Amino acid sequence: MQTVDERMSSIKIFEDRKIRTHWDDENEEWYFSVVDVCGILTEQPTQDRARKYWSVLKTRLKREGSELTTNCSRLKMESSDGKFYDTDVLDTKGILRLIQSVPSPKAEPLKMWLAEVGIDRLNEIADPEKAILRGAEFYRKKGYPEGWINQRLQTIEMRKELTDEWQRRGITKEMEYAILTNEMTKAWSGLSLREYKELKDLNKENLRDNMTNIELVLNMLAEVTTTNISISRDPSTFEQSRRIAKEGGEVAGIAKNEFEKRTGKRAVSAVNAKNKSMLETKEENEDSNLLH
Repeated sequence: MQTVDERMSSIKIFEDRKIRTHWDDENEEWYFSVVDVCGILTEQPTQDRARKYWSVLKTRLKREGSELTTNCSRLKMESSDGKFYDTDVLDTKGILRLIQSVPSPKAEPLKMWLAEVGIDRLNEIADPEKAILRGAEFYRKKGYPEGWINQRLQTIEMRKELTDEWQRRGITKEMEYAILTNEMTKAWSGLSLREYKELKDLNKENLRDNMTNIELVLNMLAEVTTTNISISRDPSTFEQSRRIAKEGGEVAGIAKNEFEKRTGKRAVSAVNAKNKSMLETKEENEDSNLLH
């Protein structure tokens, strides 16, 4: 299954529009959200309108006996409400056939884009550094500071190591990931994930993309510690992994308390990515973090 941060890397951008994708390692094949592609081809203003368009088109294609509908697979993908639903997907060949079924001025640019996506993936497999550079460019285009970007990319790698460890312990459900992450986050920050997002005035946005440098560091410490404790203890049940997640968070909580004690500043901040320059811990940004 994909982790939260891996989902970020599976969002592809075509002319400022998002297309949800999934890379199948076993078959070495991309799968693309049909709804997202239909939305782009027909220039629908919302995902809901794109979904309705695909529903009508799918019914018509079924009547015509098109193989497109039978070739559709279903994968769990994140919707605009932040939840995961079974979503119709097609491989690259299927998407190309879909493009031919929908008259659109976006058809040719989208075909070129699909070819570039395929080449990029092959290049990243041969040279993983290219994937890291792509991630950096993703944040750079959104206006994040360079120092913050470097820190964020490190947290992505640490998060992957933790989720890989959880998977080795048989933890594969989204809800289980959420519970463990919440346990760990609350142990170091004093806030549940919901409370943390409320503090930062977030709704569907990724919490880590709205953390300051010090928050990223502390969260990464919690994840690295949790990973290493899990490897050492070899847990066999979910509850054991839950206790370990809390312990990992507590280690980062100690570091948080020491940071606040020695600097006189709060580690957990209401700062979010609406003001990206504030995400880096710099002298001019510290007034808002003073302890009272």
